[in-house]
Formats: sequence, C-alpha cells, structure tokens
Amino acid sequence: MPRLAIVSDTHIPSRADAIPEWVEAEVAAADHVVHAGDFDSHDALETVEDLVDGEFTAVHGNIEPKDIGLPTTTSVTVGGQEFVVTHGSGAIEGYRDRVADIVREEAETSAPIGVSGHTHDVLDTVHDGVRLLNPGSATGADPAEERTMMRVDVETGAEGDVGAGIDVEVLRG
Repeated sequence: MPRLAIVSDTHIPSRADAIPEWVEAEVAAADHVVHAGDFDSHDALETVEDLVDGEFTAVHGNIEPKDIGLPTTTSVTVGGQEFVVTHGSGAIEGYRDRVADIVREEAETSAPIGVSGHTHDVLDTVHDGVRLLNPGSATGADPAEERTMMRVDVETGAEGDVGAGIDVEVLRG
C-alpha cells in the first residue's frame, strides 16, 4: 500500500523559517511526496527535494520565483489512483469550483483526486463529483492557525465511489 505525504504552502523564507521536524520525517518516510506549491524560494524547493527518498511531484504556487521550473498543474498515478495537482491560485471565493474544474480538465481517468493548496486551510471533501484534498500549510504560515499536512495511504486497485481506496489522515503539530 503506497503512502503519500501531501504538503503545501511552506512559504520559506517569507512567512516561516524552516519545515518542522515532524513534517520532514513524514516526507522522508513517504513513498511519494506531493507539494501543492508556494515553496517561496529555490532553497525551500531544494530542502524538500533533499528530504524525499521516494518519488516527488510538485507544482508552483502564486508566489514562486518565475524561474523555479515547476508546472502549474500536473498529475501522478500512485497505486492506480490518479492525483491531479494544482496550487489553486486565485480568489478564495470560487476556490472549490475552480480546483474541481481544473481536475476534470486535466484528468485522464474518471475518478481523479484533486490536490491543491493556496488557502492554508485543510480540506477533504467531495465537491461537484471531485474529491478535493488541501493539506493546509506545513509550516503554519499565515493565515494558517496551525501546521498541517496529509498522510494518504492508497489501496492498490480499489474501485468504487469518488476517492474510494484512499485513507487520508490530517497530521497536526
């Protein structure tokens, strides 16, 4: 059963000094790491890349350096489950609709899971037929009120309702 570590909105150095040790440990232990953007700097991206021992998927957020070299949206399949990753940039109003639309446009399968960031608020919901995951901010960067990330276990070959076959746990510290 593959394990994902999903993080976002690290905002180093503009809003945080470092990634918390417990987040580093989860990232290092994961089979696949997904970062939904707003690293904030090349150094923050390199720090996360150095922690990853498995596979790594990342997108740029709305405050990245222009030359950070990450896509706006990408998808990855882990354990047979497609995850479409985007930051979700834009106004908070309409955020869920915007992300669900992006997921549907980019998906290659009929039941993808959307992973996004931007709001710094944890989200695990089905919106307009699409399961949306937002891990919040791994560093607790403002406006987040706490440090959060997600640990996701993927049951290989699971079928059923939207998001069936994944077990999502929100980690707080």
